[in-house]
Amino acid sequence: MVKLLKRTVEIFTRQQTSIISAASVIMITVAVSRVLGLFRDRLLAARFSPQDLGVYYAAFRLPNMIFELLVMGALSTAFIPVFTSYLDSKGKKEAFHMASSLINIGLLVFGLLCLPIVLFTKQISMLIAPGFNSEQLELMSTFTRIIAVAQVFPLIVGNFFTGILQSFRNFFIPSLAPVIYNLGIIIGIVFLTPAMGLYAPVIGVVIGAFLFMLIQVPLTYSLGFRHKWNLTFSHPGTRSVARLMLPRTLGLAVSQIDTTIDLILSSLLGSGSVTVFTFAQNLQQVPIGLFGASIAQASLPALSSLNARKNFEEFKNIFLSSFHQILFLVIPISAILIVLRIPMVRLVFGASALFDWDSTVITGKTLAYFGISLFAQSLVHLIARGYYALHDTKTPVIIGVISIIINTTLSVYFIIFLHLQVYALGLSASVASIINMFLLLILFDRKVNYFDRYKLIVPALKIFLSGAVAGVFLYIPVKLLDQLVFDTTRTINLLMLTGISTLLGLSVYLFLAWFLEVPQMKMLSKIIIKAKQYRQGVMIDTASEIINPPGIDI
Repeated sequence: MVKLLKRTVEIFTRQQTSIISAASVIMITVAVSRVLGLFRDRLLAARFSPQDLGVYYAAFRLPNMIFELLVMGALSTAFIPVFTSYLDSKGKKEAFHMASSLINIGLLVFGLLCLPIVLFTKQISMLIAPGFNSEQLELMSTFTRIIAVAQVFPLIVGNFFTGILQSFRNFFIPSLAPVIYNLGIIIGIVFLTPAMGLYAPVIGVVIGAFLFMLIQVPLTYSLGFRHKWNLTFSHPGTRSVARLMLPRTLGLAVSQIDTTIDLILSSLLGSGSVTVFTFAQNLQQVPIGLFGASIAQASLPALSSLNARKNFEEFKNIFLSSFHQILFLVIPISAILIVLRIPMVRLVFGASALFDWDSTVITGKTLAYFGISLFAQSLVHLIARGYYALHDTKTPVIIGVISIIINTTLSVYFIIFLHLQVYALGLSASVASIINMFLLLILFDRKVNYFDRYKLIVPALKIFLSGAVAGVFLYIPVKLLDQLVFDTTRTINLLMLTGISTLLGLSVYLFLAWFLEVPQMKMLSKIIIKAKQYRQGVMIDTASEIINPPGIDI
């Protein structure tokens, strides 16, 4: 029992020294978190109408804006590279001193930004959700104040803890934190809805945010971090982070305008369209977070370290390996979301009286348009972090601004002038994402003195070919079996149809990838073998304790 407990502690505190092990840990926990996120959405869809949920989702716009400007700009682009370099060159004490200062600065800026938003919530809500009626605007304003004040504070602190732990190559606990966050929301929905109605998930968000922060405190403390209430604006590390994050923050500010325009346009189509757009976006974000963001997140410390050591050849090798690994994992999922869009929406969000067939169809159509650019959205995470590892935060911002302008222009044209439905926002986002990815890759290729063309292009072409053929084999059983064999109005039959189609499509994809000798097939085999060995190791340790219990000589 002691060995089992010790092994469990090791799992939580173990360093992931390779990108594969780090990415595997992140993927597993992200998968759990995303599944819980979809389960959360299903619970919401079963309890509230799309019109009510549109108000709930719209209330996140302002708090998310503050959070992303303060944290996402600093953490992903600047904090981890600078904190890692301080650990390598100046030691823990100086690195922790810088981290404390940055947390305090973040909280101070948060307070300054939050005050006018809390005071003028109603007026701002009228601007960003012009399609809502007065009752919906009043409810949205109340939710916004609660979320801004009670959620953002713990998320700011918790995400800096995430950066510290990841810099020490500890990925498990930071990756587990979003799981706990979603559990908090689910607790609110399940237990508080009968008494509090739509306020229940809002309170759940607050519970989840504090759990997100608290779960990371013990491990951060064990590494030696002791928070100090110092505000050292002149600290060299603080200045380096500020210098690196400024371009990224400006880019995020522009992207927030883009996201806000999406909310404005979808609200003009009715509050239910806000829910449809959010549901489709949440569903397509699952593979992006699971594969794109996870592998990119695991790659950043290694790429930053290689750049610091001037090992550029290995830098390019690791980048290409991660690049093709993301493609290999995302392409078949993209095909599934495009071909099986309606079954996927019905299985995930249900077919309740509140979330009816019309809502299902339009959500599926929006999801399919998002799915076109799934590969590009996923790769952008990695390519951007490649720039950040090289301490270049300006180029991704400039290109990001260009893609945002394209997205906004197309969105306004589709909705205002062509009078298309909310799915057009998914189409415009896909066009902009693909352009964004290719521009980033072309300039990054030049920045690293060019990748080997064969290593860059040929594996990608093989993966896309395998995915295209798999898409055809996904489509065939759907057309042959739907209605003729399975009555898909019943959930069990819908599940069987989706399962058969997915199994056939994935089998064809893996066979073609093996036949075409896609390198990632070998890596997949290694991961499966390693997982089996690890499982056997746990079983052997447990068995030895049963056979030879402590204190008994045999």
